[in-house]
Amino acid sequence: MDVEISGKKILVTGGAGFIGSNLCEALLNKKNKVICLDNFSTGKRANISSFLENSDFTLIEGDIRNLDDCILATSGVDYVLHQAALGSVPRSIKDPITSNDVNVSGFLNMLIAARDNNVKRFVYAASSSTYGDSESLPKKEDVIGKPLSPYAITKYVNELYADVFNKTYGLETIGLRYFNVFGRRQDANGAYAAVIPKFINQLMNLVSPTINGDGLHSRDFTYIDNIIQINLLSLIADKSATNTVYNAAFGDRNTLNDLVLYLKEFLSEYKEGVKNVDVIYGANRVGDIAHSHAEIKKAIDNLNYNPEFSLKEGLRESIKWYVENL
Repeated sequence: MDVEISGKKILVTGGAGFIGSNLCEALLNKKNKVICLDNFSTGKRANISSFLENSDFTLIEGDIRNLDDCILATSGVDYVLHQAALGSVPRSIKDPITSNDVNVSGFLNMLIAARDNNVKRFVYAASSSTYGDSESLPKKEDVIGKPLSPYAITKYVNELYADVFNKTYGLETIGLRYFNVFGRRQDANGAYAAVIPKFINQLMNLVSPTINGDGLHSRDFTYIDNIIQINLLSLIADKSATNTVYNAAFGDRNTLNDLVLYLKEFLSEYKEGVKNVDVIYGANRVGDIAHSHAEIKKAIDNLNYNPEFSLKEGLRESIKWYVENL
């Protein structure tokens, strides 16, 4: 789906990260002026290097924990796509203070800056982790449980702050609860690498991937192009669709065992022996949700969301990119 938005000035926080850099690219391709705010704690300069010569792209190296940086970055901006955060449930369990400083205090700074600089709309990355211990499937936006990690708490607090800023100051907000996003530019290395790029990297090197648990945990894996679409749709949606949250997902679920089978099948086109690599099963990970499957009707009805990439289609596209870039 092609979303028509051009001639706007849009701030992407965390714009050098995996999702942020893809959003920057999509907006530049549509002839918008893009400001990227990033402190490069997890973002990579390589992700935005091809944009630096573009006169419509501005990089501000700063930190959302610094209110002055946030005020500078939002000056004259029409819209904000707030992606800056410290992700990873395990990281938040290991260091909850820093996760809170970035994800809560930094988020509040951005809301204040957006309010004070009269930003028209503030669209932010929420998280499926907000569903916590709720066992209902599929996940519907108005049915959540208790958070299972410090990270989940921070992302839920974001939703509460966004709601208050809309009701108190009139700032238009939309939260997008991301479900296991994957695709090009997602980091395949490091202690907190996401499962898909990590498994691709290991299988391409004929290294056994480790699945936490028995492999029957399921996820609504969501390809990056679906996430780009719902972010852009959120910018142009009618005001009546604001001050709420939407599931940002494909609307299906696959087990981790299924995921490995698909990866082996697709990667075997590029590397011999991949299908023979054994899988290691480890202990369940603290803070993990057993099953994740999004109901996306609300986004379809209110945003005209139409996710075009299933897990299999997204994996094929992702593997092409990783084979060329790993």
